[in-house]
Amino acid sequence: MQFPESWLREFCNPELNTAELAHLLTMAGMEVEELKPVAPPFHGIVVAEILEAVQHPNADRLRVCKVDAGPHSPDGPLQIVCGAPNARAGIRIPLATVGAELPPGEDGKPFKIGTGKLRGVESFGMLCSARELQLAEDNGGLLELALDAPLGQDIREHLKLDDTLFTLKLTPNLGHGLSVYGIAREVSALTGAPLRTPAVPAAPAVVSSADHLLPVKVEAADLCGRFSGRVVRGIHPQAKTPAWMVDRLARCGQRSVSALVDISNYVMFEYGQPTHIFDLDKIHGGLTVRWGREGESLKLLNGNTIALDAKVGVIADEQSVESLAGIMGGDATAVGDETRNVYVEAAFWWPEAMAGRARRFNFSTDASHRFERGVDPAQTVARIEHITDLIQSICGDAQTTCGPITDQSLQLPERRAVALRVERAAKVIGMPVTQAQCATVLARLGLEFTEGEGVLSVTPPSWRFDIAIEEDLIEEVIRVIGFDQLPLTPPVAPVTARVRPEAQRSSHALRRAVAALDYQETINFSFVEERWELELAGNAAPIRLLNPIAAPLAVMRSSLVGSLVQVLRHNLARRAPRVRVFELGRVFKRDASVAASEQTVAGIDQPLRLAGLAWGPVSPLQWGDKERAVDFFDVKADVEVLLAPRQASFVAAEHPAMHPGRCAQVLLDGQVIGVVGELHPRWRQGYELPAGQGAPVLFELDVAALLARDVPVFAPVARQQAVTRDIALVVGEAVSHDALIQSLLTAPTGGVLRSAKLFDVYRPQAGAAGFAPGERSLAIRLELLDDEAPLTDARSDEVVKAAIDAAQQAVGAHLRGA
Repeated sequence: MQFPESWLREFCNPELNTAELAHLLTMAGMEVEELKPVAPPFHGIVVAEILEAVQHPNADRLRVCKVDAGPHSPDGPLQIVCGAPNARAGIRIPLATVGAELPPGEDGKPFKIGTGKLRGVESFGMLCSARELQLAEDNGGLLELALDAPLGQDIREHLKLDDTLFTLKLTPNLGHGLSVYGIAREVSALTGAPLRTPAVPAAPAVVSSADHLLPVKVEAADLCGRFSGRVVRGIHPQAKTPAWMVDRLARCGQRSVSALVDISNYVMFEYGQPTHIFDLDKIHGGLTVRWGREGESLKLLNGNTIALDAKVGVIADEQSVESLAGIMGGDATAVGDETRNVYVEAAFWWPEAMAGRARRFNFSTDASHRFERGVDPAQTVARIEHITDLIQSICGDAQTTCGPITDQSLQLPERRAVALRVERAAKVIGMPVTQAQCATVLARLGLEFTEGEGVLSVTPPSWRFDIAIEEDLIEEVIRVIGFDQLPLTPPVAPVTARVRPEAQRSSHALRRAVAALDYQETINFSFVEERWELELAGNAAPIRLLNPIAAPLAVMRSSLVGSLVQVLRHNLARRAPRVRVFELGRVFKRDASVAASEQTVAGIDQPLRLAGLAWGPVSPLQWGDKERAVDFFDVKADVEVLLAPRQASFVAAEHPAMHPGRCAQVLLDGQVIGVVGELHPRWRQGYELPAGQGAPVLFELDVAALLARDVPVFAPVARQQAVTRDIALVVGEAVSHDALIQSLLTAPTGGVLRSAKLFDVYRPQAGAAGFAPGERSLAIRLELLDDEAPLTDARSDEVVKAAIDAAQQAVGAHLRGA
């Protein structure tokens, strides 16, 4: 909600400066988001009149003007050279006199006006456009002023430029604040300053003939609770909107359209009542207010044609739908330059019938914004009288005639009394308040009430839709008394920190651990494209959104993989040479076993997941290492670091998003906690990722498993030295690394064999001696240690032999060369 301060002060003018007024509104719950001057600083610019404009003798696009600036040109008209296309005799314009300063430019310095020569002709000042004064972006020529503007008057005074624009960020419950008068009513209640309520204009002479009546039938009382209207004939629609109204609309952020449209918008900003003006001659028969019907359509004023149904309200005539109720009028009955007769409508549309209707058609209007929050149903007739008065004064003449106001009240909001207990108010507010204080606040707010012993029974007025329970009244009490009056009372309850178990780390520590591995965190939407779910997660039935913010983002994600692939695409589109990103976030899956609670929805599982993606070189370009693309084992090592000191195992698996031969499940204590692997070549092509630069490698893990960690346990330093032995075992290609290592470590060695690590793989050429077809040699380093006694060569040989025998029995391994 944007409005000029001067307009507000016409209704209520408290003894507060601009900053104090803004602070008052913010502390009362009407946050002032921005204060902005109407015009930047400048001085020395006055109203002047061009008496003569002749062609410059040495330039085709310049004119030499004789300008009268009143008391600022005591020696006769000033000679000024001007290049504006509309510089002509007889108009009044802003003149920057010698010594004046124009608004600061891009360098922040003001531009000072002096005398000068343009193509050999002297110029004593400068004629100004609105853009040069930074009043508008339009640079169509000189700013033309009213012909009766006083010559020599300071332009800031004439255009009332010493004003401030207030921009309020109102919460949805403050619909009564969506007008200048509504804000003034709040200021009056907060400060006690008198509220000036203009009298309703006297009713014009009413003509009761049949052609001054339009039959209106309201069929849906649950859509429209009150409908008022009037016929006005014999207007001049091409009449010019007064400058004062154009200025006020502009300072509310609304451009001038035409006199009739401007009048309707002006009353909406002034009193908060949206209205609509129909071209009476374009209406066929009477009007019907009803719900829409399947198959109907309507071309709106914005040029869009929309399909209607039974969930949106309409105003229709005998042939077709003419308006989208409470949202926007139709193009067929729009007023134009040929309009001579109009029908003015003001109605109360139920907020429940308006909520979300405009957003269904992907737009919003000032009218729908107000009707969704509630508009005063008691003032429709008064607003039509006000609009009629403005139409007659701006667009009317002696031939203009008005019909009687037809007013139908079908079903208005029921105003139930709400009890305010003084003792309860004091308890909730946190400081003592008296019944007299509460009564004073309610009276200043214009709320009718009756008093009992310690209780006030309040009947909400017609303009308040946000008072339904006792807490609403308590909020009003402290809001008017002032939040700054609350005592600084320390909390009574002790604040006890929740100590995290030593066997669990925080999610922030997990983020830092991933960042330490050179990944950068990303944050993505939880709603994604349905294609991602089907192709990258194998989820054919994702959870759908009822009201997506964008058509593609229509489902909830069950995997983080799609989000990271999209991040990769975004970076590659900007020529990123290397991408390493991760995300820690929730995914959403259907699970009938999940019960409803404060943090969950019944039937929906929402686990936390950690996913990462690496693409490009393993490390940034450097001289000490050859450039190499990241591969499966690099990312597998990162996963092992995140789980350390716990040992994970990796089992070949398949995943919808990953290469079937380069993908593994991550197992911890026998439980599957995630997956790691290369992106499938099909999706590299389908998502337009570059070929020939290495495949993206991804992992996705359960956060619950990552947060758990082993508590450190003391172990004494070994008193004996470890012995290492290297062996080369020949096994078939089908034998996995994990199976071989596990067979060695489970050999009956009495705990002497402490570790077995692979350090080389040899695949012989076909027909090599000592190898059967399909065999390879794995070189493994064994670490032997006995805490009690040193190991002799003989005993070490026994342990190694036992390990080799166990491997032979388990996986068919034999010593190379044996």
